[in-house]
Amino acid sequence: MHSPLPIHVNREELHDLAVPESYETRGSFEIRLINHGESSHVHLHLDDPLSSVAAIEATNHYVDGESERRVTVEVRNGASIRGKLKVAVGYGATTRYVDVDISKPVEAAQSVEVDESLSKPQPKEPEEPGGPFQGSPVLPVLSLAALALLLAVGAALVFRQFVVALGASVVFLGVTFALYALVGD
Repeated sequence: MHSPLPIHVNREELHDLAVPESYETRGSFEIRLINHGESSHVHLHLDDPLSSVAAIEATNHYVDGESERRVTVEVRNGASIRGKLKVAVGYGATTRYVDVDISKPVEAAQSVEVDESLSKPQPKEPEEPGGPFQGSPVLPVLSLAALALLLAVGAALVFRQFVVALGASVVFLGVTFALYALVGD
């Protein structure tokens, strides 16, 4: 938003108004009501041309003594128009007009520069030492699988019983399926 439109109330005397002759902005803006004296009601009104593209949430604004209040004027996107803002205090005892010129917001040119280096293939990053299994669970699983097979075969040879041989076969099949699942991915 641009700098706010300043409106001074009660600066010289009760119900005194000081407003600029004109105000230029691009899009929505704020009105800065500055009260230099006793509490007052300030009435704001947009004329027909301005009200066709802009809106104020409320027309009457209470401003405490020796304080300031900001009022937002919402302007429709892309609007460009001239009109008058009416400012009144003391139930219309003092009225002033501000010529408001709203122009279309300047859109920043958003361009992206693309050079020819983007059209060329990018070099591949070299693989880390250790091959494709670096950082994967394959090596620890292979070690544990070899240990399990050695223990199962050793137990089958020492005890020479059918149940131990059957258990060694189950361990062998489990290790085979686990290796297939790990390496197959």
